[in-house]
Amino acid sequence: MSAAPKQLDLSAPPIVKKIGQRALIVGIVFSLGALVLAFRTPEEFYRGYLLGYMDWLGIALGSMAIVMIRHLTGGGWGTVIRRILGAAMRTLPVLAILFIPIIIAVLQHQMYPWLKPLGAIAEPHIREHLDKHKFIKGAYLNSTGFINRAIIYLAIWNLLSLLLSMWSKQTDKPNAPDNTQKFKAVAGPGLILYGFTISFAAIDWIMSLDPSWISTIYGLIILIGEVLAAMCFAIVVERILVDYKPMSEMLRPDFVHDHGKWTLAFIMVWAYFNFSQWLIIWAGNLPTEITFYLKRINHGWGYVAVFLALFHFCVPFVILLSRPFKRNIRKLVWLAVWLLCMRFVDLFWNIEPNFSTSFSVTIADIVVPIAIGSIWIFFFCRNLAALPLLPVYDVSANDVFDPHSTHPPGIPENA
Repeated sequence: MSAAPKQLDLSAPPIVKKIGQRALIVGIVFSLGALVLAFRTPEEFYRGYLLGYMDWLGIALGSMAIVMIRHLTGGGWGTVIRRILGAAMRTLPVLAILFIPIIIAVLQHQMYPWLKPLGAIAEPHIREHLDKHKFIKGAYLNSTGFINRAIIYLAIWNLLSLLLSMWSKQTDKPNAPDNTQKFKAVAGPGLILYGFTISFAAIDWIMSLDPSWISTIYGLIILIGEVLAAMCFAIVVERILVDYKPMSEMLRPDFVHDHGKWTLAFIMVWAYFNFSQWLIIWAGNLPTEITFYLKRINHGWGYVAVFLALFHFCVPFVILLSRPFKRNIRKLVWLAVWLLCMRFVDLFWNIEPNFSTSFSVTIADIVVPIAIGSIWIFFFCRNLAALPLLPVYDVSANDVFDPHSTHPPGIPENA
């Protein structure tokens, strides 16, 4: 092993704790506002809560997915941000607790129309669909099944996070074991489990807001949005840390370049999945599928769809074609921040039209996600400060200081 890592102070700089403290203050203030909204306008509160929860859960799950990809592919690009991604991944126990308000909403028969008796469902197409397919409402769409499945999803995600984190912590001590094969043994099946569980979670938590439509690719749309958000979040954090040691000594332009290439790849896959869903539904023109887009192209929601097409894909795609841009962390970070905002808008466009026929933004749509996010950032910063920014005794640590470290497979160096 190179001696370079051991000569550095690999602990997180004080700015991490300072950001965490400020985030906690903001989180407490906005949580009080969210609590008021929960009592005054519970319907709007739960809508905003689901939006915020899915946004921040996506960063945690996407981070775990990228960690597993790194363990399967290798490369310094992943090692240099591995502890950033790991800190985000280890917020999953907190997110499991934060799921409780959604359980309360289900027990109170809020948000999801299938929780109500058929006669109490306002939307005719949903009422007719559930009446026609009563076995779905009885066998799958019920509060007990919803909660039990959520517990299973969260348990699987937390178990994967626990194993990956436990073996990673072992590499912070001298004479650490080589856990490479253990990581790979978990990462392969773990990515498959993640794909299945997030697909079913997307069906349960978002798609079933309108149980009259179906899409077999919807889970993958949510999945690719999560890994894109996670990579963008890692870019933002590494930009903050690059002004301080040890990140200033570890982060090289080729690593930033790799992160930019991953971002470009995820953007392209996000666009492909969304276009594929639209094309199949448009070509089929079936009543069980078109309700999704009918709600999202009329009454102002169509402008949001065009905005997403332009500024979630077209503009970022063109910008990321520039090699110098992808290698400059001080430029790339601004696009990463923008894409995190676009991720929120994308989720907003997927969730909110189920509750409002015309485009509208409630106070809860802003206050509640900020409250959840601020609390999440506090725990993220605490996790990041708890471990060195590099697993110094891991066999992969040399990738960060080796000028010939590998790049993402299948993506050329000069892309």
